Amino acid sequence: MFKSLYRKTRQLAYISKLGTSEIIRKMTTVNLIEQSIKAKLKTHLETNHIEVINESYMHNVPKGSETHFKVVVVSEKFNNKPLIQRHRMVNEVLKAELQNGVHALSIEAKTPAQWQESDQMIEPSPNCRGGFGR
Repeated sequence: MFKSLYRKTRQLAYISKLGTSEIIRKMTTVNLIEQSIKAKLKTHLETNHIEVINESYMHNVPKGSETHFKVVVVSEKFNNKPLIQRHRMVNEVLKAELQNGVHALSIEAKTPAQWQESDQMIEPSPNCRGGFGR
């Protein structure tokens, strides 16, 4: 498997005129923040359902950025908790990400019953209205 991957990266390196090590580095750093967010929420909140959506492309940031996220978190731990406390729970789990590069976090925190009642639909986020792209 690694020989096949190595062969393909060498081909890509030739085509794009990048070094093989540069392509491998790019392949291994894709979505690290997104993956970290998902893993932490799954572990700490014992989620029934989780979605992490990188919405950075909707904002005036460089392509490939991981600065704006929407998370949909469904957990039994949210039962009998007000919405503000659920948001605080999510923010506490993601404290490090919010202090180190994540600029915006939209949170949908639901109980399993609320998730079923919502037909498991996620409302689209509004267009960006800030930054230099007005």
